[in-house]
Amino acid sequence: MKTWKKVSLALGGVVLVAGIIFFSIQQSRKGIVEVQTGKVSRQELTSQVTASGEIRPKTFVNVGANAYGKIVKLYVKEGDRVVKGQMLAQLDNIQPAADVNATQASVTAAGADYESSVETLNTNVADLDRAKADLEQKRYDWNRSEGLYKDYDASKNAYESAISGLSMAKARIAQSKAAAEAYKRRIAVQKATLVHNSDVLSKTEYRAPFDGVVTNLPVREGESVVVGIQNAQGSTLMTLADTSVITAEVKVDETDIVNVKLGQTAEVSIDAIPKKKFKGTVTQIGDNALLRSTGVATSQSTGSTQEAKDFKVVVTLNEVPDGLRPGLSTTAKITTANKTGVLSIPIQALTIRQKGDLVPKKKKKDKDAVQAAEKPEDIKAAKEEVQGVFVIRAGKAQFVPVQTGITGTTDIEVVDGLKEGDEIVTGSYKVLRTMKPDTTVKIDNSAPKKEDEKS
Repeated sequence: MKTWKKVSLALGGVVLVAGIIFFSIQQSRKGIVEVQTGKVSRQELTSQVTASGEIRPKTFVNVGANAYGKIVKLYVKEGDRVVKGQMLAQLDNIQPAADVNATQASVTAAGADYESSVETLNTNVADLDRAKADLEQKRYDWNRSEGLYKDYDASKNAYESAISGLSMAKARIAQSKAAAEAYKRRIAVQKATLVHNSDVLSKTEYRAPFDGVVTNLPVREGESVVVGIQNAQGSTLMTLADTSVITAEVKVDETDIVNVKLGQTAEVSIDAIPKKKFKGTVTQIGDNALLRSTGVATSQSTGSTQEAKDFKVVVTLNEVPDGLRPGLSTTAKITTANKTGVLSIPIQALTIRQKGDLVPKKKKKDKDAVQAAEKPEDIKAAKEEVQGVFVIRAGKAQFVPVQTGITGTTDIEVVDGLKEGDEIVTGSYKVLRTMKPDTTVKIDNSAPKKEDEKS
């Protein structure tokens, strides 16, 4: 045999053997899934609810118009600090002031008339006492003249005249008392009118109800303001806020509100003050759900809707930074739970499977055999979802159901199902979504490929 033929046969044999080996390797790799893994470990977990909203003072009031009139004087401007009782604005008060002066004059006149009637009553009482004494004297004279039979008629006439004078004195007293009571009631009416007119006059003056800052001043001197009636909103002169206590009013998603409690701590960040965090405490939790699109409470909505809803939560800042203004955008991270030394796993390792996928499929003994129909309750049970993770055991990924607790930023607490040090599958997302139980795996914890990250 020639040399070139021997070489050709040798090369052919080598290629054949290499092909067989390559084919064997490829066959052995079938069914092997490449995964990333992590260890079950103990660590501190903090569960937080993040919500956005705006900065608001705890106490603020819109100073609205109490009377119709023209603004003649504004004593403050936007941004001014005021103290309780300080004059803020003055409306035209010529007519109300005139009414008060006129009523005060009427009260004074009625008081003078009452005093005069009281003096007259006192005079009439003195006349009555004098008439009583005169009557007694005339009765004595009459009785005496009766015994002596002298001047009987004259004494009798004088006695009867004294009785008449007494009756007249009593009538004058009754008249004086009635006049005094009338003047007294007149004084009461005039005083009531004075209270009314004084109230109308006081409503032309606006004073600060508490110490604070003027945060909004939408009116100018010379403008007219009106009082709100029924559905017509009245004029707002200004907004006064107490900036000593500042809150972050945020809207929490309905799925998170059950975890928020009064007294929980929060970390507040303000867009206008970057790179700085402020500590706060939850001081108020709203009971009414708010429609996310309109902010209107569901109790005030006329129709039913499946729209997402939020709940108002107020976080009071522990310290008030300088230059903080109402209305600034803010974000609050409310700490709802904190645990140390708990078993935890990466959130992405958690997956869902149906119970039917966890039961090994039975092989058919005879392809022509008739299968018994599954019961409806079995079908329903097979579709029930189970939460768990894939644990690496003997080179295979076994699905293990787990019970979870609080959720941190990237990890979640495991209450039951795993132990510390267990190696679990953490990626890729595509693998976790499609992998079957007892799949043979190959561990590759190098940086994930871009297509895996996208998937």
